[in-house]
Parts: sequence; structure tokens; C-alpha cells
Amino acid sequence: MSDLDQRDPRLPSALPGRATDVTRVCFRLQVAVGHLDAYRERHAAVWPAMLQAIAAAGRRNYSLFLDDDGLLIGYYETTSVADADAALAASEVAAAWEAHMQDLFHGATGRADQAARILPEVFNLDDQLTAANGLQHRLDAASIETIQSPRGSAR
Repeated sequence: MSDLDQRDPRLPSALPGRATDVTRVCFRLQVAVGHLDAYRERHAAVWPAMLQAIAAAGRRNYSLFLDDDGLLIGYYETTSVADADAALAASEVAAAWEAHMQDLFHGATGRADQAARILPEVFNLDDQLTAANGLQHRLDAASIETIQSPRGSAR
């Protein structure tokens, strides 16, 4: 279990019922309002080596969203939070990128990627549709069984 998993037990372990178990991770950070333009500029051209390090670490579907008040929301999916964290923690490129970015964060005292606050997932459309479809399938099967059973038979 990674430090991230230990810091926040609300992080889902994995999504059951998928071909590959995937953990969805959403986090928040605070960019200093005076550095919003610099943050946007640096992320408009992330170093190719950093992009490769993120992908090699196993993070997929990675997005960042930045509000005008500096609220930064990040989202990614991975098959192992612990492995992805370990790979990036060991990466010289990631360490250099985080050092390059550190001055842009409000109250930054270390690597922002290791200080991010993880947000608990409270809703996912696909998960709920899967659950609802499974329930509907069970209800449909029960209805068919009831219709096909002879009247008056004991159950």
C-alpha cells in the first residue's frame, strides 16, 4: 500500500467487474493565484520525458483542471496506485519536473505530487449503470420465473 493509500482510506482500492481492475484517483492542489499563467504555460508544453515517465508509471487518462481561484483538480486511472507512486518517486525526470513546478503552488513545502489531497469518489455513472443493469437483469429473471411457474405451486 502506498503512502497515498495510507494517508487517505477513502481512496477506492479498485473497480470490480472490469477486465482490468482500475483505480480512479482524483486529487486537489492549490496553485498560487499570482502564478496561474505560469502554471498554464508550463502545462501547455510538458517535457516529453515527463509525459513518458507518467505513462511508464502506469497512470492513464490523466487530466488537470484549473479554476481561476487556483483550485487545481487532477484525475487519473491506474491499475496500482502504489506502483505508480513508487515509479514517479524514483524518477529523476519527475523530481526535476516537480522542482520546476514547486514555486507555483500555494504554501508548497515539498513535492506537490506527494502532498495532494485525495478526494473520495461518491458517484460513478458506469458503476451505477452496471449495478442497475445487474439488478434489472435479476428482476427480469425473477419476473420470467414467476410468469412461467404454474399457478398455485408451492415455493
